[in-house]
Amino acid sequence: MTSRRKFVGMGAAAVAAGRHAAAQDNSRPTFRVKVDMVVLGFTVTDSKGKYVNGLKPSEFRILEDGIVQKLNTFAEGNKPVMQILDDGSMRPLPVQPVQEEAKAGPDVRSDAFVGTNVFVLFDTSNYMYRGFVYASDAIADFVRGLDRADSVAVYTFSRNLTRAADLTKDRNEAILGLRKAVAGDDAALYNTLLLTLRDAAKVPGRKVVIVFSNGPDNASMVAPDDVRAVAEDEGIPIYVISTAEASKDAISSGVFKRLTTRTGGKAYFAKTWQKQVEAFESIREDLGNSYTVTYYPQQNPNEGFRKIAVEISGDAGKKYRVRARPGYRPSRGF
Repeated sequence: MTSRRKFVGMGAAAVAAGRHAAAQDNSRPTFRVKVDMVVLGFTVTDSKGKYVNGLKPSEFRILEDGIVQKLNTFAEGNKPVMQILDDGSMRPLPVQPVQEEAKAGPDVRSDAFVGTNVFVLFDTSNYMYRGFVYASDAIADFVRGLDRADSVAVYTFSRNLTRAADLTKDRNEAILGLRKAVAGDDAALYNTLLLTLRDAAKVPGRKVVIVFSNGPDNASMVAPDDVRAVAEDEGIPIYVISTAEASKDAISSGVFKRLTTRTGGKAYFAKTWQKQVEAFESIREDLGNSYTVTYYPQQNPNEGFRKIAVEISGDAGKKYRVRARPGYRPSRGF
């Protein structure tokens, strides 16, 4: 979920009160600033690259620009989301009646953080002609194997984006949309990735974008680093599975590595069908072994890029590796 500052408009009475206060103390009227909840997903691995499970929220320390944050909720994999109380204890996030959710806003929905909202972006450009059928099969197998709590959307692209299947828990519906995909012409990867991120940003809770592409982009008007910045700020990890060999397309490979590293995802270069299946299995394992926390940022005058750090207590924590997005820009918007 985005972490964006929103200025709350002042009514006539508030403006009048502000002017009165200004006349008394020569201070200017101030606007209240609302900071949305930040959703942060990350994985923890040991020195051998194995996932570290079972850690408690008390073992983590989340910092923004060095400022310790107070965690609001905590979840591991697709286990129930826990609310962290003031005394450090936890309880299941209470269920809000539908009418209460509408009043309170999306941040309080108890089901918003159950499972992952997975957006699959499938390259159907002419670069994919040879491996089209194999790629479609690999994506279908991935969709079938997702956790029952996960939702999935399937988008396809060549020059334009096609929303083949909207976000759903119905695996058959998602695969049916996938099977309707047809091969196109030029590839506008970064244009369509930006549109996919925009859709994902509207959905509360945890989400990821998985790009399956040959690599080259010959039709986009958007720069890849602009797309990366949006994903970074919105807290949406990008995973890329490329069917090209990294050594043969250094430019696309470098962009994919930068996109994924800066957003907390991973890049895979899988030329064969078997390697593609293995890449999808690795992503599914990654999602099932990640931690997700939420928090409302503490007061921070920095309106630019805020650095996020995840620290783990104890001697063992010093040997662990945390993979997470490096930060975000709270004032950035589409």
